[in-house]
This record gives sequence, structure tokens and C-alpha cells, in this order.
Amino acid sequence: MTRLLRGLFAAGGQAGRVVLDLLLPPQCPCCDQPVDAPGRLCPDCFRRTGFITAPFCETCGVPFAHAAQVGPEGLCSRCLANPPPWGRARAALRYDAGTRRMLLPFKYSDRTDLAAVLAPMMARAGAALLRQAGLLVPVPLHRRRLMARRYNQAALLARALAGLSGVPSVPDALRRVRSTVPLGGLGAEARSMEVAGVFAVRARRAPLLAGRRVVLIDDVLTSGATCAGCTEVLLDAGAAAVDVLVAARVPDPRLR
Repeated sequence: MTRLLRGLFAAGGQAGRVVLDLLLPPQCPCCDQPVDAPGRLCPDCFRRTGFITAPFCETCGVPFAHAAQVGPEGLCSRCLANPPPWGRARAALRYDAGTRRMLLPFKYSDRTDLAAVLAPMMARAGAALLRQAGLLVPVPLHRRRLMARRYNQAALLARALAGLSGVPSVPDALRRVRSTVPLGGLGAEARSMEVAGVFAVRARRAPLLAGRRVVLIDDVLTSGATCAGCTEVLLDAGAAAVDVLVAARVPDPRLR
């Protein structure tokens, strides 16, 4: 109820937000403890949040445990052996227990308000990507999953990032031509097989992509199979280059 009232008052602009903060003091989006401004984490939740800082792989964004793990040109061993089709990937957070407290409710429990919490973190992590970007394109959901969930979390992040960066978002540039099984329990090879041929560019959006640098937006980057599939069809449609920006990156267990 508190979040519903916040949404109603926020729609009233600055005056509505002032009244709202008086009646309903801002709370931490993870634990509901009081904070000094809407969308901020309390000190305890902030300490539990695994922000990604250097060193990390320049291509896939996976965090390194220490500088000795950094390979030639700043890459991880996986990207050196099998480079992904995108240029650079950046993530705000390490996907761990602390981050899941935000991402799972955001993705599965109608906590759409968390897009406004995650997007500023992503904007900081991907500042270099956004400065060069011409378009933001979210990873799409299949229409049946979109109807069941009622929102695409990647599209919400892209919209929030567009507001912060001034880079336009095209939420319907990509589509899934068929449904896939949930990828959570699959390994890298199985994920790649499951998403093969799944993504396509909408014909009416292809002219927007031609010659422009695209930043692909998603909530979590795991094996990279989904982002690779999206990147390939964007490049085939004429995008000049594709970078990837996500809220969280799953660490490589070999790099602990």
C-alpha cells in the first residue's frame, strides 16, 4: 500500500513528492528501513550490495577477484578463447545474495519501482557506453511471458536509463519469435542452443538501427547466450556496433 500511495503522489510532480515525503518518509527499497531520499539503500543494505569495480573483463564485464587474473587486453580467458559478438559489456552489480534481494522482486513480484533504483547504478557503471550510444534496446520477452508478467523488466530499465542519459529507448526493436524454457538451470552450451534463432528485429524498426551504436539492456548477464543472440540480429539489421549494459553480472566461479 505504501508503494501504491507513493506512485499516486509522485504523479503530482514536485508538490506531490513533497507532501508524500512528509506523510510517508522514504524507505529502503530492500528492507523498508527509513532513508533520507526515495530510491536510496539504507547503510546495511548498501554494505551488502556487491558493486562491481575494476578489475573486470573489458569485453564481458565479469569481475576478477584480483589483478593477476586479468588477461591480455584486459580480457578473461573465456573472451580470449571465444569472443562474444558485442563490443563491451558492463554491469552495476555482482549477482549474489544481496543483489537478488532487489532483482528477484523486480523481475517476478511486481516491484517495478526498483527500476528507478537500479537504473542510476547502471548509468554509473555504463557511463562510457551511454556517452557513445545512439539507441537503447531492451532484451524482449516472448508475448506469452509478457502477458503473464505484465511488464518487461529490461524495458523498464531501458526507459529509466533513457530518462537519465537522454539516449532514446526503442522497446519494441526486438522480438522473440518463439518461447523458450527458463534458462536459469541450464549451462552455457544448453543456453546457447535454447536461444538459437529466437530473436529477430522488427522490420519497421530496422531503419532506426542502421549505422547507429546500440546499447542492449537486460537485468542479468549469465553465460551471455541471450545477449549474443540479440547482438547478432541487431548487427545483421545494420547497427554499427552493440554494447551490453545490465544490472547484474553472474561471476565466473573459476575466478574466485
